[in-house]
Amino acid sequence: MRPTVLVTAPRLAAAGVDVLRQAGARVVYTTRPDDAGEIEALMASEPIDAVISRTVQLSGKAIDACPTLKVISKHGVGVSNIDVAAATARGIPVFMTPGANAASVAELALGLMLAAARHVGYMHGELQAGRWTRKQDGIELRGRTLGLVGFGQVAQRLSRIALAMDMQVLAFDPALQNKPSPVPGVSLQPSLDALLPQADVLSLHVPLTERTRGMVGARELALLPPGAILVNTARGEVVDEPALVAALERGALHAAGLDTMAVEPLPAGHALARLPNVVLTPHVGGSTPAALAAMASGAAHNVLQWLDGKPVSAQLCVNPETLTEKAL
Repeated sequence: MRPTVLVTAPRLAAAGVDVLRQAGARVVYTTRPDDAGEIEALMASEPIDAVISRTVQLSGKAIDACPTLKVISKHGVGVSNIDVAAATARGIPVFMTPGANAASVAELALGLMLAAARHVGYMHGELQAGRWTRKQDGIELRGRTLGLVGFGQVAQRLSRIALAMDMQVLAFDPALQNKPSPVPGVSLQPSLDALLPQADVLSLHVPLTERTRGMVGARELALLPPGAILVNTARGEVVDEPALVAALERGALHAAGLDTMAVEPLPAGHALARLPNVVLTPHVGGSTPAALAAMASGAAHNVLQWLDGKPVSAQLCVNPETLTEKAL
């Protein structure tokens, strides 16, 4: 019997569709990209075997409503929109696709860093408005120190680029304590507090967990050097946004480059959108065609392998306690 796979988005990249089609899977899509209620209704009414989760909330209610559900795979790596605890209680593994979008996110982080340093977004807007506003207080990054919070595949890629730009690079990642740096030339720091006072540019690369929620607040921002830059391509909730706005408004920070916000889509008139020293993009770090294809095919392979009873790497699973002999 062919499996039914729910994709929590109106479409999936062709690379993923091809994998599912070749396996004979029936694919069900949501039609409204931000409607968690639609997902709950579909899972209560359809015999869903697997879910490929994009950005919409996959709630415990939705998971519990679907007795046929056997496996979930995130289209990416951040699982904060999935009720992992509810899946674990049902014995349902939740997989992810690490590395599939690493190059895409790292390159956008670099772009935000450069744009924030030189006020590119502000001057672009001024020119569009017919004003020849030449801000000349931009920061050269050569010789500056980049501080990376989280040192997984995205941050490691970004670190190599920064080193090539003659920046100093520091990183803090609790998972790498007492271990050698995976990137030569990058100095691992013993704590976030040790990293912050040295970071002319602070770039965030951590998942959203209860430990990381609000981890960069007023206290942490005050520890940064005067005129530092904050870049966030991780999750908006990692940063205390009112504290960030206050630091930007009083000039304690030079600028910020943000691909993620605490509330998405960003509400109209939000303070972050009004500040001239903020560069914003709408959570598109991993949304290049190449990254979308890699995430789609990876997520499709994850769910099909599990459904077929084939070995699946435990390194791809965020709740490995649900794995059985099918895990590697």
